[in-house]
Amino acid sequence: MASSEPETTAYDQNIVVMRHGDRMDNFDPMWIKTAEKPWDPPLVENGLARAFKAGRIFRTLLPFRIHRVFVSPFLRCVQTASEVVAGLCAVDVDANGKSSKDVIKFDPSKVKVSIEYGLCEMLNKEAIRFDVAPKDGNFRFDVPQLESMLPSGTLDPSVERVYKELPQWEETVTGSRNRYEQVIKALADKYPSENLLLVTHGEGVGVSISGFLEHTTVVEVEYCAYSELRRSISSKNGLITAGNFEFRLWSKSDPPSCIDENIVKKINLIMPWVLQGARRKRVPGQASRAACAHADGGNLCVPCCAPCLRHAF
Repeated sequence: MASSEPETTAYDQNIVVMRHGDRMDNFDPMWIKTAEKPWDPPLVENGLARAFKAGRIFRTLLPFRIHRVFVSPFLRCVQTASEVVAGLCAVDVDANGKSSKDVIKFDPSKVKVSIEYGLCEMLNKEAIRFDVAPKDGNFRFDVPQLESMLPSGTLDPSVERVYKELPQWEETVTGSRNRYEQVIKALADKYPSENLLLVTHGEGVGVSISGFLEHTTVVEVEYCAYSELRRSISSKNGLITAGNFEFRLWSKSDPPSCIDENIVKKINLIMPWVLQGARRKRVPGQASRAACAHADGGNLCVPCCAPCLRHAF
């Protein structure tokens, strides 16, 4: 006699948390003097190229599909998300293509995108210099204009934000870190059957590691660096049960072209494993990955997933 016991469906949910690309004010110090919104720099050309390459790498090398993208309202993040999504959704790209402008054919049904205030920059003097921040605390984000920058057909206007409003200016560092951890968990819980990409800032990427991995300190994040969180999901009788987040680390079985040893040697990262040149020693039982998509050559490296101490986030 067949059992009437309902079946349990089990699968993994993956959350990729990524830093934006190369920001203008770190490459052109004069830009800030004439900028209408000096707290909100755009990407330089190499930042756009790096982000587009990241999208192409995500599509070809990640062992799972990204279904949905959430992005900070800062311009550099929206531009990064736009290029990444173009890379993810490109069906045909010019052989020498370096940005979304080189996409010949595009399928917008592959990914849906939404702006999430909770992924925004730390709104304090630790991340935004006081002389650059808006005096009235109003960052003046034109959300419809930002949404128009996303690839046509990818915006999901039906999504309700986790954070309905921006945090208040001069939030504490601890408060901002709690915010990042909360919004990562809330978005994952809201879409348990989907794999998510969260485009945010260096501190957000750092929290995606330190907030879910005990006794971990993150010290630096490269442009377009990303972390990968994974957890098990089971569904029975419509009830969803989620496991704890784990991390993935590139293994020796990964394609050799994924590892840029010159960049690996520059890592300044305190984690439960030790990076020695291009070698990695893992603590038994730990699974984690920190990776970065670089436009130059399109290689993946194993850089830092962390708040950057060398330049602004």
